[in-house]
Amino acid sequence: MYDVKGNLHQVLADLPQGVRLVAISKYHPNEYIEAAYEEGQRIFGESHEQELRQKVETLPKDIQWHFIGHLQTNKVKYIAPYITMIEAVDSLKLLKEIDKQAAKNERVIDVLLELHIAEEETKYGLTSEACRQLLADGAWRELRHVRICGLMMMASYVDDEAQIRSEFRIAKDLFDEVKSKYFVDEPSFCERSWGMSHDYKIAVEEGSTMVRIGTTIFGPRIY
Repeated sequence: MYDVKGNLHQVLADLPQGVRLVAISKYHPNEYIEAAYEEGQRIFGESHEQELRQKVETLPKDIQWHFIGHLQTNKVKYIAPYITMIEAVDSLKLLKEIDKQAAKNERVIDVLLELHIAEEETKYGLTSEACRQLLADGAWRELRHVRICGLMMMASYVDDEAQIRSEFRIAKDLFDEVKSKYFVDEPSFCERSWGMSHDYKIAVEEGSTMVRIGTTIFGPRIY
């Protein structure tokens, strides 16, 4: 078995106080998650509803599951009963569906707004301007069963550290802007989820509060 415990300890040693680890466990078997769990890790990230459902049914109930991939609105109902946080909300439509399904389950679901800052062409995520517009329009204020807790983004997958750092700074500046404008009295709006296996050390230096790390801990995907 891959040295999950050793790798986990190494990553945690790199993280300063106040930065939490989301261990990205998608495509990895239960025994890898259990190994990390035994070392005290409680937050795990998944991106496929069916795989996640199987893990929820068979793994410890105090695990906090984060949904980290693109989420289709028709899948929200399946994860609404148990998901702790949905990290990649990229539209008002999705936000409203999460609110609707959370209400049916009599709970409030925490979410992050996903930004598209990287220069690579990806299908998902709000531009900085679209994020500003969504918040300015104000429809989100009527949603009682969803709580916006911050922003998430992925930097470009490049070797250019200056570019990566610049993209993290754009996200941090936008976070500060919308925090002061819309969430100044909301302590729950505090999460800056950026940084992955290849760039998490830079992300931490650039204001990340939550890093999403999979390969460095669990190795290459198993299935």
